[in-house]
Amino acid sequence: MNRIVLAFRCFFRILFRGDLPPGVIAALRLPRRDTPSKPAPSPKTAAAAPPSPASTLASDGAVQILGILQREGRLIDFLMEDIASYSDERIGGAVRDIHTQSRDALARVVTLEPVIDGVEGTFARAPSKNPSVVRFVGNVPAKLPEGGTLRHKGWRAANVNLPAPAAGKDAAIVAPAEIEIE
Repeated sequence: MNRIVLAFRCFFRILFRGDLPPGVIAALRLPRRDTPSKPAPSPKTAAAAPPSPASTLASDGAVQILGILQREGRLIDFLMEDIASYSDERIGGAVRDIHTQSRDALARVVTLEPVIDGVEGTFARAPSKNPSVVRFVGNVPAKLPEGGTLRHKGWRAANVNLPAPAAGKDAAIVAPAEIEIE
């Protein structure tokens, strides 16, 4: 359950704030962007509107990945749908297709590898005591141990291979609206 919570936290943080928590960045071994100090804005620059959060997100690839997951697996449609009134069988059938298509789409653009390549439920040594790489859970002593029972392998982005954005496309659009002409 923790993986799902972490995935949703990262997803919505990227969507609304345009960044990942520092612990996740370190865990995934992603390069940090240096934020250069900005000179005082000139009167012309001050009058210009600041870039929208959506355009910042698009440059980070977050909106692009959302668009791929929507196009390939209709993941956004599923997440935005109110499924409370549907039967478990109907949801299960839909989820199977969405899962397969979204997993395949994600695998095409992001190569994921486990942080600890071990068998869950067995003893594993912590490769680091950095909380962004390994989170110790349970009855954790003040002095961190060398290892413990592996509950989750963790995920690290080994490679990200996003296609170049299309020229002239509004980068903030995850999926365009569709209008059928009859």
